[in-house]
Amino acid sequence: MNPRVGFVTQLGMDPLVAIERAGALGFDYVELMLDGETAPHRVADRRDEFADALDDAGLDLLVHLPFGGIDVASPFEGLREGSVRAIEDAIDVAAALGAEKGVLHAQTGAWRPAWDAEELRPHLVESVGHLSEYGAEREFEVCVENIPRGLFSTTDVPDVLAEADASMTLDTGHARIDGYDADGMANLVTDSGRVDHVHLNDTRRARDEHLAFGSGTIDFGTILDAFDDDWAGTLSLEVFTHDYDYLAVSKERLGALLDERR
Repeated sequence: MNPRVGFVTQLGMDPLVAIERAGALGFDYVELMLDGETAPHRVADRRDEFADALDDAGLDLLVHLPFGGIDVASPFEGLREGSVRAIEDAIDVAAALGAEKGVLHAQTGAWRPAWDAEELRPHLVESVGHLSEYGAEREFEVCVENIPRGLFSTTDVPDVLAEADASMTLDTGHARIDGYDADGMANLVTDSGRVDHVHLNDTRRARDEHLAFGSGTIDFGTILDAFDDDWAGTLSLEVFTHDYDYLAVSKERLGALLDERR
């Protein structure tokens, strides 16, 4: 396997500093969180600034699309269509910045006592399929992330994506919350054939801990072994920290696992 490796920027990180440090640490890309101070409308006019920083650092760009307040499977048409438009706008900004891929939370906040998954699933499939096509027209790949304990769980995602013909982001910590061990995640990778991006979210238990890589108890070797030898996707370290030393150590530990598989 020959994946590229990056990390997800966290709220409060200066994006230009993150790009500079990522280049110095030998990462291949940064995954920019398009929310808060780096929300789409706040970075839309910084195209040249980001392009120069990425060029200087020798990095590619991925993004995490906005998710707070977004509901692409809402039973209410106005909310659903507005959410889709917001993601379209974010994709436009991301593509203008030169991003090649983005993570999408395809989920709903619908009131569970009133709505069930089967009733809302057609909305989800339609929105995901549309956004995947919208991105492809801009040479931008939308990768849907598994979100734990939602109306649509990790188990539901592969079938939804098969119907929508879209790619997947596997978040390992989220999958663990939904009851998957490393073997289960490996089976998901193999059976779905749609995982083009991974959030390496290490945990010690079924919690969304986002520890430094190797600090938890997830067997990442088993998960990585599930990918084909020619897989050339992207692996993002998603560590809840502003300390680049933790990212450096995480990259080193991940690199050792990848070297064993090259």
